[in-house]
Amino acid sequence: QVHLVESGGGSVQAGGSLRLSCTPSGVTTSRNCWGWFRQAPGEEREGVATISTRDATSGATFYDDSVKGRYTVWYDNPENTVFLQMNSLEAEDTAMYYCAARTGGFCYSYAAEADFPYWGQGTQVTVSS
Repeated sequence: QVHLVESGGGSVQAGGSLRLSCTPSGVTTSRNCWGWFRQAPGEEREGVATISTRDATSGATFYDDSVKGRYTVWYDNPENTVFLQMNSLEAEDTAMYYCAARTGGFCYSYAAEADFPYWGQGTQVTVSS
């Protein structure tokens, strides 16, 4: 059974940074597609970034335009953890952030909620201006 746990959320002022972690159980970080999504109050959940850890596409990433140049996603197989570094945070980044996984699959050049069967419970990120 796949279980994902996010951590690292918190409250920061605009311009600050946070690093989110996603630690899975029941699956390793390798040979899968990992995604970070966020959902602000009253909004739809949106894809922020993905990273492929599968074979030839390992390390391939996708970023939503709203976070390009500010967010970085990577993984550490020995630690079995996927990370999301968020810099230059803005008030508009305030949301619940979710880690998601699609086991055994490649990542696409976009992040669609329907493509990910496994989800964590989320970690709250609040950015004050």
